[in-house]
Amino acid sequence: MIVRIQGKLIDLTDDAAIVDRDGLAYEVMVPAYARSELAADLGDVVSLHTLQYFEGSGAGSNLTPRLVGFLHAEDRAFFRLFISVKNMGIRKALKALSTPAGQIAAAIETGDAAALTKLPGIGKRMAETIVAELKGKARSHALADIMPESATRPSFSADQLDAVEILVAWGDSRNDAERWVARVAQSKEKFAGADEWVTAVYRLKNEGRAVKA
Repeated sequence: MIVRIQGKLIDLTDDAAIVDRDGLAYEVMVPAYARSELAADLGDVVSLHTLQYFEGSGAGSNLTPRLVGFLHAEDRAFFRLFISVKNMGIRKALKALSTPAGQIAAAIETGDAAALTKLPGIGKRMAETIVAELKGKARSHALADIMPESATRPSFSADQLDAVEILVAWGDSRNDAERWVARVAQSKEKFAGADEWVTAVYRLKNEGRAVKA
């Protein structure tokens, strides 16, 4: 069982990351929400937490090995739970994860089936099934989205916190905004004020899109 892969991210397709490790290129299927973040890492070494499964008709000779990858181990754990829902296959689940796992888990724990219907491929009946089968089981994955912000927010400076709020106001989820600010902070550059942090975030996002194009 392959549980983690580390290598150079050489390409991104509509549903997969192509990771080169020692001259071998691996296709790793990734959830939709992760692709925007991975776009900023094209050409760099990445580490993905993986699940391995076999896709096919059920006849041994027709099975194809597949890898599914996640940026964080907790996202992989949530995915294992998510695909336990009746009629939730792996590809359907990957398509549905268009927003971070914590937000989906929070919707499950609050019984917000309407929010789940906004996920690609999730209709009203499936949303109700997800809530019925997983409510009470997804709490540990939802803590970042349903606990008070002061209990879960990373250690950011005042300017960084203001930048997060600006990014959220402009459409990013809070999880994504905090991840982007944290990624910019890794550069060790100095920024004066929240506006410069926001500019740096968008510069990083645009660099990822340009490399992908």
